[in-house]
Amino acid sequence: MLPSVPTDFTPWASLGGGVLIGLSAVMVMAMFGRVAGIVGITTGAVTSGDREWRIAFIGGLMAAPLLWRAITGGFPIQTVSDNLVGMGIAGLLVGIGTALGSGCTSGHGVCGLARLSRRSLVAVLTFMAFAGATVFALRHVLAGGI
Repeated sequence: MLPSVPTDFTPWASLGGGVLIGLSAVMVMAMFGRVAGIVGITTGAVTSGDREWRIAFIGGLMAAPLLWRAITGGFPIQTVSDNLVGMGIAGLLVGIGTALGSGCTSGHGVCGLARLSRRSLVAVLTFMAFAGATVFALRHVLAGGI
């Protein structure tokens, strides 16, 4: 039997976050005619002429934990690895995958699937397959080695 990994089950916070993500994706599409993919938004904040809404969107992402703290009295619980080499490799692989997939998980997963894009469906299935394989490898094949 595989060992269980404890997690924090937060259905109401997760539901609220999902609703806010969906609402923001609809607002970006309705107001600016753009997909709310984080890679496209951050890249465009540096390279495009319509920077204002992109900077405001990024500011909202950074302000969200502060709003959460104001409402609940504490920051959201985060778990970040202290393995800098592993984090560097993971970041590099995510960057490569984003370039190969012509977008990120938010652009394809939230917006692309909502628009019934076949390309986004393939991208999301690929993201999920590699995510599942990575979790399996790290927890069961390389357990304790990383």
